[in-house]
Amino acid sequence: MAESVSAITRQVTKESQETCNSSVDIRLEDVEDCLIYDRLGVSIPFKKLYEDRKSVIIFVRNFLCYSCKEYVDDLSKIPREALKDANIRLVVIGQSAHQHIEPFCSLTRYPHEIYVDPERNIYQKLGMTREEIFTDSAHPSPHVKSGMLTGQMKSIWRAMTSPLFDFQGDLHQQGGALIAGPGSQVHFAHFDTNRLDHMPINWLLQLAGVQQTLDFSDKPKIIHV
Repeated sequence: MAESVSAITRQVTKESQETCNSSVDIRLEDVEDCLIYDRLGVSIPFKKLYEDRKSVIIFVRNFLCYSCKEYVDDLSKIPREALKDANIRLVVIGQSAHQHIEPFCSLTRYPHEIYVDPERNIYQKLGMTREEIFTDSAHPSPHVKSGMLTGQMKSIWRAMTSPLFDFQGDLHQQGGALIAGPGSQVHFAHFDTNRLDHMPINWLLQLAGVQQTLDFSDKPKIIHV
């Protein structure tokens, strides 16, 4: 029997859309049967997300994190029609218990697919970072509008006022983004190095084949008459 070949994709940094020198070895075979859970606690294997079509899969740190909340705020602005026209599936995966999904979606108005990996099996097997690394050359995320101090205060307030008080995941776990499918093809991978290291959404959409470009700026629009 022929030996299966693991999919290897190159990671694209936010500094450049050119591929960098190092490659990220992504073996979907290692995680395809890991269970993820929907908002009702119903489980499905991870491979169901990408086996029949191309999917953009976003892994977030935890639902209390202000930067993840603001990133998903912007993901919620992606029209369903744009995804449908490109035959693209958009999925967010968190690492909390499934009971936190509904409040998080209500907060962010996120209308697309969302699941959780409460044991962080997929995060760990794919090798996502469990620490934060900041560099002087890092570009600020276009999707995080709050400063770090203000954002942390918002996160603390949400934790204190949550009826399901807990940390909603490992506070040290970073997320990432994959474009995978159909089947075990991996087209792109980015593993976040810190809470602000999200892949710009328009880049992800363009890499996945979505033609529409969205404006995620929080600056007021000037209407010329």
